[in-house]
Amino acid sequence: MGVTVFVGGTVLSSYRSDASATSALAIDDGRVVARGAQAEALRGRAAEVVDLAGGVLAPAFGDGHAHPVQGGLEKLGPQVRSCGSVEEIVACVREWAQAHPELDWIYGGSYDATLVSEGLFDARWLDEAVPDRPVVLRAWDYHTVWVNSEALRRAGIDASTPEPALGRIPRREDGSPLGILQEPGAVDLLLAAEPGRTHEERVEALRLATAEYAALGVAWLQDAWVEPADLEAYLTASKRGLLSTRVNLALRADPERWRDQVPEFVEGRRRVEELADRLLTAGTVKVFVDGVIENRTAAMLDDYADAPGDRGLPNWDADALRTAAITFDRLGFQLHLHAIGDAACRTALDVFEAVEAQNGPRDRRPVIAHVQRVDPTDLARFARLGVIANFEPLWAQLDPVMLALTLPRLGPDRELQYPIRSLHDAGRISFGSDWPVSDNDWRPGVATAATRQTADRIPHGGWQAAERLPLTDALEAYSSGVAHQAYADAARDLVWLDRDPRTMDPHDLRSVRVLGTWVEGARRT
Repeated sequence: MGVTVFVGGTVLSSYRSDASATSALAIDDGRVVARGAQAEALRGRAAEVVDLAGGVLAPAFGDGHAHPVQGGLEKLGPQVRSCGSVEEIVACVREWAQAHPELDWIYGGSYDATLVSEGLFDARWLDEAVPDRPVVLRAWDYHTVWVNSEALRRAGIDASTPEPALGRIPRREDGSPLGILQEPGAVDLLLAAEPGRTHEERVEALRLATAEYAALGVAWLQDAWVEPADLEAYLTASKRGLLSTRVNLALRADPERWRDQVPEFVEGRRRVEELADRLLTAGTVKVFVDGVIENRTAAMLDDYADAPGDRGLPNWDADALRTAAITFDRLGFQLHLHAIGDAACRTALDVFEAVEAQNGPRDRRPVIAHVQRVDPTDLARFARLGVIANFEPLWAQLDPVMLALTLPRLGPDRELQYPIRSLHDAGRISFGSDWPVSDNDWRPGVATAATRQTADRIPHGGWQAAERLPLTDALEAYSSGVAHQAYADAARDLVWLDRDPRTMDPHDLRSVRVLGTWVEGARRT
């Protein structure tokens, strides 16, 4: 590959406010070989010299929790994310269906659940657009789908269908399914009938998704939900050289069949390692401990404020989860647990405590993703157990979802959410986007973490202002924080920015331009 020398700008080794800067950098195969004057001296024999034009070269960003397959697939179907009403969604789906008469099933995402009271959409509304072919639309939370009547008919979901153990089927007064399926136990009822997305669609989705991430200055992704078909797509994309970023795969453990998955996961990891592709690893197991607050499936220690007696929907029996986690950890997998409710966070911490007690200490870097509600008595356990709290900082604001769905579920006594500053000060955090649930751009996420405000600067002073992070710490959480989660502390992936983001008003970060991204020493954008 040869030596690349960067000159003509500011080179940062980190985003810390006290980080030392230099004027030049030389890398060879992704390794730093010289800085400052020594790097300048290598210009004459460098394979490439990059003039930073007064900009900043800094550590590349990462995304500690994302779904690139789903994000890429959204680009291949009716894109309803921007639709502002049910009528707009229906029109978008109708137009797409008319333009693609060859498709037997229509898949799209991801609609705004706040457009309808309680997020309860009716299958008959989609019937107006497509009455004769199944339509399956993902909600923005990716824990819910909205389907038309033909999809329900082909899947055999009707008034006689029992309520699934690990999901919910909202119904009309006569018992017939409304058209919403919540959580895997209900969504998976479609599997018997639907063909799913094709292998080539998934491969193309990965090409599109990783190229988009590289253009944003992101060099490493945690794919936090990998199914067998996704693994096959990654293997193909790797062999074809289509990945533009490094990706680690988190293979999803199914509470119904996790024991059968143990040899499958070991074999999947072996197949990835056999490729010897530095852009692809498969070292993680993903577990959904609970769901989300907005549809009352997040596991809570106390009742939902607007549904007395309802404390959510845990996805696992606690003993089974503990046994599964110990098993996967013993095989060397990193554990990545989705936990949103305070009961789920406590369960996840209990699991990690049991894992260490059973398997002994090692550098396991366990992750709890989202960490929306944590009982204050559990905060200190994160640091004690070495748990990385992976936050999606863009959610820590009073946006329409928070105002219309989340706060009414929690009530005034449980307003504190996303304790980012508390867990940063006490231990380790990393940032992610949960894309396509929300924006995969690090800039608005960093801005929200630093201000706890909407883009319109509401509220004054920030929502739950004590949990704001200094701007430099927010940038670190999206870079070195993710690198630690990735076991990539020594990585030298780089991003070239047109200015120093540390010196800006956080709300102006969107104006920062990404001019180049280097992953494993190669320029990707």
